[in-house]
Amino acid sequence: MRRADRDMVALTVLALLLTGPRHAYEMHVMIERTHKDFVTGLPRSIYHAAERLLTAGHIEVAGTARAGARPERTVYQLTDAGRLRLREWVRLLLAEPDPAAHLFVPALSFAGCLPPPEVAAALRARRDVLAHRESAARAALSTPIPRILLIEAEFEAHRLAAEIEWVERLVADLDSGGLHWSTDPASVADIESLIGEIE
Repeated sequence: MRRADRDMVALTVLALLLTGPRHAYEMHVMIERTHKDFVTGLPRSIYHAAERLLTAGHIEVAGTARAGARPERTVYQLTDAGRLRLREWVRLLLAEPDPAAHLFVPALSFAGCLPPPEVAAALRARRDVLAHRESAARAALSTPIPRILLIEAEFEAHRLAAEIEWVERLVADLDSGGLHWSTDPASVADIESLIGEIE
């Protein structure tokens, strides 16, 4: 996985802009109110991420906004390239297990950027990789050495088995329609009404 694929601030900016044009302060408040704890270094990190995304052509300046006597703020919006990058990025993070597992939380957080069948397909790919790793961890347990030297492999095998079980349940919910959503922009509720008005 590339270094850019680990930039969770940039991923979050793209995902928030999927809901419509926003300035950095709005995004900062939305991140805090929705407890996206994987986004660190606020608020400066949002400005830096916006600059990187502008340079890459994934977002563009939509205009400026001013509320009362507050300073003028730059409003950003997604480009078509940014929408494509967001979808590919979330799909990658869902499908490809990270050894530290910390990238899976943001991937799940923004899974709604993709249609349910695409999420299910990515999770199936993840499950297959996890199953291969679990088999390797269990094979290590058959090594004829004292258990104390293998307890990390024992833990890893159990951790992987638990994640596989959870992923399989989630895929079943997606396949059955028990978990569903629409990615149609017209059907997406005004996010401020869900998290509170942002001044």
